[in-house]
Amino acid sequence: MGKLKFCLLVLATAATMAACGGGSNSGSPAGTSPPPPQSTPDSGCSGFCANASSYLSEADVQTIIAQAVNEAQAQGKPAVITVIDRVGNVLGVYRMANAPATVRITDPRPVTGGLIGLDVPPELAAISKAITAVYFSSEGNAFTSRTAGQIAQEHFNQGDLTSPAGPLFGVQISNLPCSDINTRFTGNGTNPGTHRAPLGLSPDPGGISLYKAGVPVGAVGVSGAKGTYTLDLNAEDRDRDVDETIAVAGSFGFIAPADRRADQITAGGLTLQYANTSVGELARNPASAPPFSSLTAASGELIAVPGYAKPVVLRGTAFGQPESGVRPDTTEWPGLDAFVVVDADNKNRFPPRDGTDGANALTAAEVRAIIGEGIKLANRTRAQVRRPLGSPAGETIVVSDTNGVVLGIGRSRDALVDAIDVTTQKARTAAFFSGAYAAADIQAAGTAKFFTANVDSTNKVVTLTTTSRGVPADYVAATRSFLGSQTAFGDGAIAYSNRAIGLLGQPLYPSGIPGAPNGPLALPLANWSPFKTGLELDLAYNQIALSIAYIYNQNGYALNIDGASIPAPSAANPEPLPDVRNSCTDIARLPSGFSLFPGSVPIYRGKTLVGGIGASGDGSDQSDLVAFLALSNGAAKLPNSGLGQAPASMRADTLAPLNSRLLYVQCPQAPFIDTNDANACGGK
Repeated sequence: MGKLKFCLLVLATAATMAACGGGSNSGSPAGTSPPPPQSTPDSGCSGFCANASSYLSEADVQTIIAQAVNEAQAQGKPAVITVIDRVGNVLGVYRMANAPATVRITDPRPVTGGLIGLDVPPELAAISKAITAVYFSSEGNAFTSRTAGQIAQEHFNQGDLTSPAGPLFGVQISNLPCSDINTRFTGNGTNPGTHRAPLGLSPDPGGISLYKAGVPVGAVGVSGAKGTYTLDLNAEDRDRDVDETIAVAGSFGFIAPADRRADQITAGGLTLQYANTSVGELARNPASAPPFSSLTAASGELIAVPGYAKPVVLRGTAFGQPESGVRPDTTEWPGLDAFVVVDADNKNRFPPRDGTDGANALTAAEVRAIIGEGIKLANRTRAQVRRPLGSPAGETIVVSDTNGVVLGIGRSRDALVDAIDVTTQKARTAAFFSGAYAAADIQAAGTAKFFTANVDSTNKVVTLTTTSRGVPADYVAATRSFLGSQTAFGDGAIAYSNRAIGLLGQPLYPSGIPGAPNGPLALPLANWSPFKTGLELDLAYNQIALSIAYIYNQNGYALNIDGASIPAPSAANPEPLPDVRNSCTDIARLPSGFSLFPGSVPIYRGKTLVGGIGASGDGSDQSDLVAFLALSNGAAKLPNSGLGQAPASMRADTLAPLNSRLLYVQCPQAPFIDTNDANACGGK
């Protein structure tokens, strides 16, 4: 870590790159005309600064695009540049002249299959990068898509082959284009979010969050300059990524406060990454960039992205206001500074409701009590990845029933935006894998057909060819062998938390041990990638691929999918291939897919499974604590309900495959701001 910390210090002070080394795909030398240092004082914001004026204006969006174009021209690397607001509304997509028509999804390792090998429009990659950056940012922390790549892979940090998986392992398979939780572009400008990411969340550098007066208001994403959609496999060096360099230029004037950036935050004792290019290392001074109005057809043009954007520049929404889709709660949890998710009519989309799964179903009153206890806990819990130190955690809490129906969503102030979808995945994951139906549902799911895409831009034809397959049923058999139980996932005998399922879904078990075998829900390390994870991706892959095919088709391409021809759109047939449905899998209980990082437990009434609770926002251990104790504390407030944790004898930590015990929850020591409780989860 010594070299990493030194390089990050160099980045923070905009000093020379010479001492850091590392590769480069930048098209020109750094620092040929650096701007003066941009003043980025201590933000002074801790979750309370956002207001009705915290948004990107049309002029802001134009400035960001113009600055990015200016740097891309200096680098000689035309690209696609997109700007979004905090809830994922696409505010403008600009394709530079001669930018590539496609980028290929790649992993530097010799892995094939999954999403690897797909050629996708760079605008999809740019949107996913931008969404990732802002969805992971708050007034207390500013992350980038590079940060996401660091904390989502099989090692944390990448390059340290003895470290366990990142704290957000597997998060890239979330906020998917087929999610039933995230909203869709209406075709009439911005609408309440949160919105879907076309390729899921991104591990690829090139997405930078944007701030105004200490408040995250959106992000800029860049793709196409380097020709691939990929990831960084070594967090210990300081490679220069040209997509990221262009995005940094675009962010000038909207850069996150210095003390909130990822490189000022630690997790698990490791310093996080922000960006490997500083403003002082750009080829041109973004402050001197020609205005957007000076850009001509020779420079490029605004483009439409089917299902995401029109070829215009839009004003962003103000987060925390009804227009954004997230606003203060007024009825469910009075006095807790809670927030809820609302629709275009300002109605709560997910108010507490009764469960749908029979006589033992959760009631709306029970859901309200459990989520309320979760918000109370979040307000008391010390955040891990938020500044200033000692800030309360920003958490989203979701309860689902055993059918995967969302029974309620509540949020604490300034909680991360990605969590609305991710926490729903978590709640559903705990309820799903703990049920006696899990094995049969997985075995009945359709085979994933992994495609390669041959894009003929001249004749406007995309040929998708199946090269390999993923069979969900195989993971049931693997799990039963791994656990030594021929009824695993089919008898309801074990209560699985997200932490336990995450360990079973990693390519090394135990996590991070060199040479260890894979968990049964993952692929062996030699065949594993963040773009080819195992069951997590296999269940959702077909819908992700069809979403990409839909966009090609709407862009005027005819399709050939394994020999089946689909014509380009016409006046008589404007949508030959429909957009993907609001379900990512063939499993009704998992419409948004499932999650592999901690923060959920199943809910029981006695020994009967009745649902799951998930939490996500400010550290995986903190999310474990909030979900676990929200259930215990909520049950204590409802003494006649019979609700509670899974009996200790049923919990996944009673299992020890390969002589390595599974974990159920892992709560931080002394987690609270207002007390010195040292074992908050003990005995529960």
